[in-house]
Amino acid sequence: MDEKNLPREFIELLNSVTARRPKTVIDHILQHGFVTTEELRDLYGYNHPPRGARDVRELGIPLETFRVTGSDGRSIGAYRFGDPTAQRSAMLSGRTAFSNTIKNGLIARFGSRCNIYLEDFPERELQIDHRVPFEIAGDTGLSDDLDDYMLLCPSANRAKSWSCEHCDNWEIRDANNCESCYWAFPESYTHVAMRQLRRLDIIWSGEEISEYDRLAEAADDDGQELPEFVKAVIRRHLEAHE
Repeated sequence: MDEKNLPREFIELLNSVTARRPKTVIDHILQHGFVTTEELRDLYGYNHPPRGARDVRELGIPLETFRVTGSDGRSIGAYRFGDPTAQRSAMLSGRTAFSNTIKNGLIARFGSRCNIYLEDFPERELQIDHRVPFEIAGDTGLSDDLDDYMLLCPSANRAKSWSCEHCDNWEIRDANNCESCYWAFPESYTHVAMRQLRRLDIIWSGEEISEYDRLAEAADDDGQELPEFVKAVIRRHLEAHE
């Protein structure tokens, strides 16, 4: 893509990017007009290429997704710059203050806790998360409605990111699928990343860690993996109270 055909403000935004992953995507598109998921994987070593595109979009730089034929003849994804007038740099540059407002509102409503682990965390450790990922919701996900967000601890946020990026809906991009998913609404869901599963995330902290250690030792003595052992303990408890 010839820089001469791009608005000066858009070029300035592109040149302001220094982080390696989004800069790699931007530089390739500037040189070749677009970049494919195959190129991101094979040339630049991205195990999950859409994540590189996401990093660019989160900087306010519009990308279009389209399909091309890969080296093996299959249809694969590719990215090119979208309408330069659609850049959201101004919106995103003010996102810190916007996020503080949202974060304070969420803490006031739910307390200083992670919505996945349901445990209290210091406010500084909690991160604002779009219930429906921005990559799926698009611009409709940028709102000031508290119902569109939740607070997650770093561990839960990483777990959600990994699961979302490996979900079939990452390519389908149907927000309705997200709205019934555990990772968006753990309080009320019908599936986990498009799989018919039920999930319970438990954290042991402080004095409770000794209880976790006892469970781990008992599981080892019983020759079971810890999750299966915990399920068995719960199952026996339920059967005893039928």
